[in-house]
Amino acid sequence: MKKSLTRSIGFWLLLVLSLASAGVGGWLIAGQIGTMTSTLLDGTATGIEVYVGQSLVVVGAALLGAGVIGILVAVALSAVQALLPSPAPVVVEPIDGDTESDAADDETTMVENSSTHADAEQIAEDDEAQNGSSGSTATATKISVK
Repeated sequence: MKKSLTRSIGFWLLLVLSLASAGVGGWLIAGQIGTMTSTLLDGTATGIEVYVGQSLVVVGAALLGAGVIGILVAVALSAVQALLPSPAPVVVEPIDGDTESDAADDETTMVENSSTHADAEQIAEDDEAQNGSSGSTATATKISVK
């Protein structure tokens, strides 16, 4: 059975997590660039705002890049899914009970039943011959003693 792409949990996880990653990355970049720009122009910038801000911008850029790549992969998956032809449904014919193979199956079943009947008679004879003995015959032949 071919599963629809829109019904795949993996596809939706890829899309949602990619959007979240891109959003968080963009928010980090915008916030840190804004803070660094305003503090540098005011002349009140400290080393923490400048140097830590640069590191956070790099982390935000990595998250933004991963999110964009994930979104592109999701779009590519949808395009490939749309290009692939869907398989034709398989038509199953109803089973007809009047076929020749059913007669052959019945004969085989009768032969098997007669052999199991003979085995059952042999087991019953063995049980009667034992008549409460110690069970050594039953143990050797793996027959249960009643």
